[in-house]
Amino acid sequence: MNKSILGLLISFLLCGFNSFAQPTFSYKQADWQQHVDYTIQVTLDDQNHLLLGNINIKYINNSPDDLKEFYIHLWPNGYQSNKSAFAVQKDQDNDAKFITANQDERGYIDSLSFIINGKKTDFSAYQNHQDIAYFKLETPLASGDSFIITTPFKVKIPGSFSRLGHEKQAYQISQWYPKPAVYDINGWNPMPYLDQGEFYSEFGTFNVAITLPANYVIAATGEIQEDSEKEFIKNRLNNPIDPTIAIASSQ
Repeated sequence: MNKSILGLLISFLLCGFNSFAQPTFSYKQADWQQHVDYTIQVTLDDQNHLLLGNINIKYINNSPDDLKEFYIHLWPNGYQSNKSAFAVQKDQDNDAKFITANQDERGYIDSLSFIINGKKTDFSAYQNHQDIAYFKLETPLASGDSFIITTPFKVKIPGSFSRLGHEKQAYQISQWYPKPAVYDINGWNPMPYLDQGEFYSEFGTFNVAITLPANYVIAATGEIQEDSEKEFIKNRLNNPIDPTIAIASSQ
């Protein structure tokens, strides 16, 4: 099932303040914003609860700065161990479901091999966060320039502990692919995966091909490209839902 998805997985930060206790703060804004173009191919293995994919990222540096370092979020690794920021937050909230989960219920992203502009580039964990990759760029990315980042990836989908997860063969797929951190006028914003709060992400374009077993229906943002898929959805809307058909949702 192939879909071209524009605006896939873009989060918005919503802040509400009590009318009688509004804090005062200043946060600098800019008249520029970085741009990221994604091309992703991904396949769901619903027997082993895996996503197997490849990603091509074109990152455009619209800032006035030359970038000497780079950060990519690997947020599925928040489900990897009890040492992640996600696990610590769960423990602080007295939510023991993840803390006591078996290893086969945990999640992660691996099989990564990052190539930047044709050259293999190693990364390290930023401040010991396994869900944030840090790159020291040999050649700084100059203002106005762009580069291409590619990598294969494999995501082990965890059990249903938070936004990314599954209940048997029903999947909620969120924050699942390698995603560059935001660089804004205040600098880099690398942040670990958390259960509470929203995600700060760059805007861009998404061209995503999703391959699923034939019995799945996917719910996602974007516009369906294939006529056969449009006809399939039309027929499903006109007929009762078969409870034996699994659902995979992507946010």
